[in-house]
Formats: sequence, C-alpha cells, structure tokens
Amino acid sequence: MRDRVAELAALRRSVLDGPDERATAAQRAKGKLTVRERIDLLLDEGSFTEVEPFRRHRSTGFGMEAKRPYTDGVVTGWGTVNGRTVFVYAHDFRIFGGALGEAHAAKIHKIMDMAMAAGAPLVSLNDGAGARIQEGVSALAGYGGIFQRNTRASGVIPQISVMLGPCAGGAAYSPALTDFVFMVRETSQMFITGPDVVKAVTGEEISQNGLGGADVHSSTSGVAHFAHADEQSCLEDVRYLLSLLPQNNREHPPSVPVDDPPDRRCDALTDLVPLDGGTPYDMRRVIEEIVDDGEYVEVHERWAGNLLCVLTRLGGQVVGIVANQPQSMAGVLDIDTSEKGARFVQMCDAFNIPLVTLLDVPGFLPGVDQEHNGIIRRGAKLLYAYCNATVPRVSLILRKAYGGAYIVMDSRSIGADLTFAWPGNEIAVMGAEGAANVIFRRQIAQSDDPDATRAEMVEAYRAELMHPFYAAERGLVDDVIDPAATREVLIRSLTMLADKHAELPSRKHGNPPQ
Repeated sequence: MRDRVAELAALRRSVLDGPDERATAAQRAKGKLTVRERIDLLLDEGSFTEVEPFRRHRSTGFGMEAKRPYTDGVVTGWGTVNGRTVFVYAHDFRIFGGALGEAHAAKIHKIMDMAMAAGAPLVSLNDGAGARIQEGVSALAGYGGIFQRNTRASGVIPQISVMLGPCAGGAAYSPALTDFVFMVRETSQMFITGPDVVKAVTGEEISQNGLGGADVHSSTSGVAHFAHADEQSCLEDVRYLLSLLPQNNREHPPSVPVDDPPDRRCDALTDLVPLDGGTPYDMRRVIEEIVDDGEYVEVHERWAGNLLCVLTRLGGQVVGIVANQPQSMAGVLDIDTSEKGARFVQMCDAFNIPLVTLLDVPGFLPGVDQEHNGIIRRGAKLLYAYCNATVPRVSLILRKAYGGAYIVMDSRSIGADLTFAWPGNEIAVMGAEGAANVIFRRQIAQSDDPDATRAEMVEAYRAELMHPFYAAERGLVDDVIDPAATREVLIRSLTMLADKHAELPSRKHGNPPQ
C-alpha cells in the first residue's frame, strides 16, 4: 500500500505540474497565467477540491492514441470565495489548446450538474480553441450538453464566464447564455467566425481584437459586461461580484454590517441636480452620494452609457439600481439601453435583488434608424422585465419623466411598490414646450406675437399640469421628498419591503418580446 500511495503522490504531482515547460513558457509569452494560477487567484487559499484530475480521452486516429494527457485540457472542481462554495471549470490551453473533446465535455457537464445540485455559483475560466477537430461530431455534441445545462441553470444559480483567451465558433454561445461575461484586453477574443473567414466571405480585413476583443464587446456589441487590463484585476472583480450575489435563486444576497448610517443626510444632492431639465449632470455622483460608502459595481459601464445599471448596497443590503444618465444623450431611452436595462432587471429579479430606479428621462430616442431597428419591440423588453419582476421595487423621479419612457421606467402603473419624487419633478406626456405647441397651435399661429404667446402658453401648461405635486395629488407618487433625505427614505422603504411576497400567474413561462 505504501508503494501505491507513493505512486499516487507522484502521479498527482505530474498532474499539478501540467505539460512540459515549453507549453508553460508559451502560455506566459502570451501574457497569460496557467490554469491553476487562475484558480488560485479566484478561490480562497487552499480551498480548491479537484474533480476527475486523472480523466483522459479514449480517442484514436490522427495520432490521438499517443497523446493522452491527464485532465484532458480542463480542470474542474469546487472551492470557496469569501467562505462560500463556488464551482469552477477552467480550460488548460497548454493541452490541445484547451479544445473540447468528449472526455473534456463530460467533465464540464459533471461539474455543472454538481453546481445545480448544490445550489452554488458556477464560474468558467475560458481559454480554449473550440471543438477538438480530431474527435469530430462527438466534440460538437459536448457543446450541446453545455448549452442545455447553461439554459437549465439560468436564473437558478449565478453563472459567470471569464474570457482569458480565445473563444470562437459555437463555443461563444455558452458565455452568451450566462449572467455575466468578463474579458481581458489583448488576450481574450470572442467571435462566431474569425478574421480569415470574414475576409474570405466579405473581403473585410480585421484583426482578432478588432473583430471580437474585450473593448469591442464591452463598448460596441454589449456581449461583455466587464473589461479588464489583466487577469489579476479581472479575477479580483469576479470575487467581488460573487460577494454581491446569492448562492442561488432560493436565497437572498448576503448582507453585511456597515458604518455608513442609514439615516445619513445627503445634503450635496440639493445642489447636485440642476432644476433646469436641459442641463446635464452625472448620475454616478447621485448614486455615490446615496449608497453605502459610495461603493458600487457598474454593469456594462461602457455600453449604452445613457442608462446606468449598478449593483451596490443600501443599509448593508444588496440592491440593483437602474438610472438614466443625463450626461449621455440627455438620458434618453433607445434600443441599446432598453436591452441593457431589461437584462439587468431580469437578473436582479431572478436572484432576489431589490430594484431602485432613478428617473430623469426625456423619452424614447426618435429617429428612422431607431424605428427601423425595432425600438418598439426592444423597448418592450424593458417594459416586460419590469412588469414581470416580483422583487421589491422602489422608483424615484429626480427631475423629468416624460411620455412612454416614464411608464416603462418602473412607474406605479406597471407595479412599482413605492414611487417618490423630488420637489423639482416634472411628470407629463411630454415637455411643456412640445405640449403647448400641440395644444395651442392655432392660438400661437393666429397671434400677433407668436413667440410671446407660445411662452405664455408654455407657462400656463407647466403651472396647470407639470407642477411638482400634480402626480402626488393623483396618487401616482407616494411622497415628494427632500433630496437630502433620499438615502434614508430608500433604506426605510426597502426594509419594509424585505419580506415582500408576490406570485405570477401559473404558466409554463412567458413569451417576452424579442
């Protein structure tokens, strides 16, 4: 037995050491860490338990029978992040370029099933060259099993994809099915067809990073939620994100004690937001003033910047904030912001994260391009997501809230539990200038001084229908509050709603707009 134990120890050492030094040197030359270095950065020290480290493929032909390395190019197992269980699988690019084969896929399927059974988050560290061509259709079937499990786990356990190398072809659909996608600049790329195929089909010449790099997917396509300069900072932020998420959809996100008083006055807010609805300001400064210690994580920071989606804490409790950003396109809603907001609202609702909506929205973006590209169906996605959400929902109107955008942004009429407004709020079908031009068009046209008449009608409309207490008088706003009391009001409201219970009608599933 002692000899067998010694043999086991030697074999385990060879598995941990991985392939030869040349493969490791090639990995480092690309600015990439090894698979086990990545796992060590992600998980708490000494917490990783590996599953099937001695698994090897059984393929023959094309020289495969002579190359049967242990792990088969993917390391799977579980550990802890801040003391909470997390499952992980990580491609080892040094072995078959991290390409997926039958045994490789079986290991991933197993760890995904374990994560679902245990009710714990799943993190994938992606660095693979796609399907293993030598194994043919068996490799493709392996991807099908991953996609099916991604879909079954959606909204049940948090799924995070971390792109640390190439991800091409059908393999790119797995990250797209998960809740969050992280990418590292220069070393990670995602695309369905690579630059060579693009050039052959369309004649366009483009680099891998130009086609599917971190900056492209975090600012243009919206595929990636976060982009980082290096693997260390990327994995550190994955750990922080996990600290804001529950283990599964049956739990609430973890609460933490905070020194920031829940009744702290936010006097800076009184001067931070200009009363003039046309003057821009940075909504991030409003969020920083309200939330615990000014700390938050912005999701999709560089994509669709006229809407902010933030995970943060209020009174130690995790909340999701959706806020118009007047500093970008006046905070208008458009195609991209509708899809960005809808996805975020759905994620928060799936994982029991209360929603706070901060409104300062002039409406939906007009234009032929917007209409032809489906602003109706895409805007309906955000509307559907809010209407379908059963978590506590509190909205706050900071300044203007016009037209359909006001309704869509979690108004009382679509189910917000509580709606508050600041004293400078303007809630209306449209701005006073536009409304006066429509209602008093004839009077203005017949006037000896059209400009003076228009100004008079604008003020009359504003005084009659857009004064700060108009919506409150009709029960559409629960209270008009002092901006300095915003933090206290939000925390009191969310505390009251903490045990909210709401059920949707019995159905197999909804049919959301696409």
